Amino acid sequence: MANWNENRTRQGFGTAPGQTGEVQTRTAFDAGLRKHMLSIYNYMASGVLLTGIVALFTARSGLALQFAQGPLMWLVMLSPLAIVFAMSFGRDKFSTGTLQMMFWAFAVLMGLSMSTIFLVYTASSIASTFFATAGAFAGLSLWGYTTKKDISGWGSFLIMGVIGLLVAMVINMIWPMPGLSLAISFIGVLIFAGLTAYDTQRLKQEYLMVSQAKMTNPAVAAAYPLGKMVIMGALSLYLDFINMFTFLLQFMGNRE
Repeated sequence: MANWNENRTRQGFGTAPGQTGEVQTRTAFDAGLRKHMLSIYNYMASGVLLTGIVALFTARSGLALQFAQGPLMWLVMLSPLAIVFAMSFGRDKFSTGTLQMMFWAFAVLMGLSMSTIFLVYTASSIASTFFATAGAFAGLSLWGYTTKKDISGWGSFLIMGVIGLLVAMVINMIWPMPGLSLAISFIGVLIFAGLTAYDTQRLKQEYLMVSQAKMTNPAVAAAYPLGKMVIMGALSLYLDFINMFTFLLQFMGNRE
């Protein structure tokens, strides 16, 4: 006779008893990955928003004209670059709080630097280019996150492309050529579109490797704190977005 009071453990269809722990671990990892990537996107979007607000108010105050010429021009151009190098090469030395402050300072300085685009392009074309960039960035980042294709091999090629792009920009500053300017803008959009997808997958894989390492070696948690990973990841995606926007603006922007 059946004992209806007997306690039974019900297994899900297709799930063996020994697999329960694996399923739970996988579910916890997926939730952790989503939370990690969402934090990166939140930081990145907040940084872009802060840059936009600072740029708009600086342009409306008339300070943008001062940043477009004279010694202040070099200050607002080189200061963000200095912060990027400091964050990239000093991430292990700085605390998470220090990296946060440096990220927000970088976003503000970028806003001061980018305020000069309002002197060159109409506000409507800047807005339309921004939304076009946002749509392209979202699609590329989503593809980089979901694709099963390994695009890690793109990294060295894209970095070489960035270096070549910088060399071409310097040459164009010394010997301006209209055709070269158009080529630089086109190639710049392609390079940073590729970097958007590449960096998204890289950040996802970075979380996977660190999470797995922490299971076998708890000391990894101290060497790779998630807070620092979030900030540095946000910085990478921020740079991809801003550069893609800047190069795309040269195509879509209507000059004043």
